[in-house]
Amino acid sequence: MVNVEPKSRTEKKKEAHLLQELGEKLVMLSSQQLLTIGLPKELLEAIQFAKTHTKHGAYRRQMQYVGALMREIDPEPIQQAVKVIELGDYKKSREFHQIESWRDELINGNDSLLEEIVVKFPDAERQRLTQLVRSAQKEKIKNRSKKSARNLFAYLRQLQDTK
Repeated sequence: MVNVEPKSRTEKKKEAHLLQELGEKLVMLSSQQLLTIGLPKELLEAIQFAKTHTKHGAYRRQMQYVGALMREIDPEPIQQAVKVIELGDYKKSREFHQIESWRDELINGNDSLLEEIVVKFPDAERQRLTQLVRSAQKEKIKNRSKKSARNLFAYLRQLQDTK
């Protein structure tokens, strides 16, 4: 006979708090991301409702309600889905910063990076890339708008996305 001890009050509170934290992460996601997770209708409505609350007390009560709803379902698939979404966001952010770094280095005259980009992205048009870099460098010298720098960034991003 297996002797299973009931959970202590502290353990129950810790679990409830963790589920409420997961609920807060869900509230931070966009509506489109929430739909991809496949949440139960009642939980999805509670999360959407929590997004509309700005008063601290009302928001806190709604988050407690979300936590209570989370206790009724298996949170594991939801946790996995949130991790996947957060990882995807991290990857996009990292790529964005990489492209910004390339743009800044190219504008500052790093010609070896230009060669690396042409090798790394076979679809890259060397002439267009060089033209965008020169144009951005001229704008930087004359302290004009950064239109060419934005165009260079957009072109680098396009190359990254087609890779």
